[in-house]
Amino acid sequence: MSSIFTKIINREIPASIIAENESFIAFLDVFPLAKGHVLVVPKKEIDYIFSIEDTLLAEMMVFSKKIAKAIEQAIPCKRIGVAIIGLEVPHAHIHLIPLQTVQDINFTREKLKVDPDEMNEIATSIKKYL
Repeated sequence: MSSIFTKIINREIPASIIAENESFIAFLDVFPLAKGHVLVVPKKEIDYIFSIEDTLLAEMMVFSKKIAKAIEQAIPCKRIGVAIIGLEVPHAHIHLIPLQTVQDINFTREKLKVDPDEMNEIATSIKKYL
């Protein structure tokens, strides 16, 4: 069974896509901890981040860095936090989260509810820095 991320990759369900290449896709998290919270996902469905082949994992980090730099320019923040949890969806992914404080990356916090129009505005503002 395909993961929800594979369905996004295959355009079976909508997402606010920030960027993609032949190996990865980046899109806004629909349950964000902060506005501008992006998920970076390998297109190959791999459950566990540390099961990813070394070269592909290194490329994933470089792809994530490019996205993080664009988020920093589009969303006022002190840093971009990086988290890899791997329990929520059985498809490896990296969370890139704009931070003001360490509490902004606390996954036990209530998630934000962001209007679809605002999600599109956030995605557009991040994309213009790529």
